[in-house]
Amino acid sequence: MSSEPKTIQQITVETTLAAPVAEVWRAYTTPEDIKKWNAASDDWHTTAATVDLREGGAFSSRMEAKDGSFGFDFAGTYTKIVDRKRIEYAFGDRKAQVDFIESPKGVTVRVVFDAETTNAPEMQRQGWQSILENFKKHVEK
Repeated sequence: MSSEPKTIQQITVETTLAAPVAEVWRAYTTPEDIKKWNAASDDWHTTAATVDLREGGAFSSRMEAKDGSFGFDFAGTYTKIVDRKRIEYAFGDRKAQVDFIESPKGVTVRVVFDAETTNAPEMQRQGWQSILENFKKHVEK
């Protein structure tokens, strides 16, 4: 047996929104908003969301195919919260970090997450990027 530690591949996605950081943060962390933007494609939606935005607090989003054929819960625990700057969380044995970076162009939301081993990394990157683009559309409309 190998005693080598398993290396976890990290994937980064980001988008820049033309909106104030307070609005971006609110839309990212409010269940009613999350239900409006949290989907990678038009045939999926989030039917329920809960947020306990504090270190040690839990979150959950119920994501389902609109035709009812499949659904899953994306859930975890917040491990670090820096108001309007960073959210870190654990989900299963994976971790993610969301940074809110202010600039003259707006707010860049950058998500760095541990890849899972079932789906190809590029497929995961595309899915998470699609969700971020939906988030951008929701905030900027």
